[in-house]
Amino acid sequence: MHNTQSKHTQAVSIEGAMARWYARQRASAPQLAEVRRLATRLGDGLPAGAAVLEIGPGPGYLAIELARLGFKVTGLDLSRTLVEIATDNARQAGVHVDFQRGDAAALPFADRTFRLIVCVAAFKNFGSPVRALNEMHRVLGDGGTAVIQDMNKEASNAAINEEVRGMDLGRINSLMTKVPLRGLRRRAYSPADFQHLAAGSAFGTCEVHTSGISVEVRLTRRPRH
Repeated sequence: MHNTQSKHTQAVSIEGAMARWYARQRASAPQLAEVRRLATRLGDGLPAGAAVLEIGPGPGYLAIELARLGFKVTGLDLSRTLVEIATDNARQAGVHVDFQRGDAAALPFADRTFRLIVCVAAFKNFGSPVRALNEMHRVLGDGGTAVIQDMNKEASNAAINEEVRGMDLGRINSLMTKVPLRGLRRRAYSPADFQHLAAGSAFGTCEVHTSGISVEVRLTRRPRH
C-alpha cells in the first residue's frame, strides 16, 4: 500500500484540444448506454428533486442523465474547457445542470447541501484525496451517500484491453485510450487504499466493490444523534 495521505500533491486537469478529444471519446453508444444505467441505479431510492453533486463530471453525460430523472444536479470540474462543454451538452439536451469550475478539496457549497455525491473516473486525479473526502462529508446531508467509481490500481492489462474493446472507439482511438489507461494505474487506488483513505477521513469507513477494471466505493454520512 502506498502513502495515500499524500500520494498526489497537485490535482490533474485537462484543457483545450485534449479535453475536447476526451469528451468525444466518452460519447460512444455503449458508454452512453452505461451512463444511463448508472444514473438509474444511483437515483434509485432518492426522493424527487433531491440535490445531487457530481465531482469531476467531465463532458457532463452522467449529470445530464441524472437531471433527466428529475434531480437538482450540480457539477464541479477543475477544467474550464470541460465546464464549457458540459454546459453546452446540457443545453442541447434540454435540461438544467449547474456546472461550475472548482476544486474537490475546497467545495464551494454550504454544509449538508446534497443528498448524493457522485465521482466517476476522477478521484485518482485529486491532489488531496483525504481533504476531498472530508469536503464530501461536509456537504452531504445526514444519511447522504458519496459514490466513487474509478480505475482499480490492481486492474490487469488484459482487463483494460477488454474494457476498451467494449467502448466501440475504433482502432486508433482505442489505442489512444488503452495506453493512457495503463499509465493511469500509477495514480489509481486499490480497494485496500480506499479503505485506508476512508479510515483517515470524516467518514471513517466505506463499502468497496470491484468489477472489471473498476472499483466502486460508497461512503455514508452518519446521522447525528
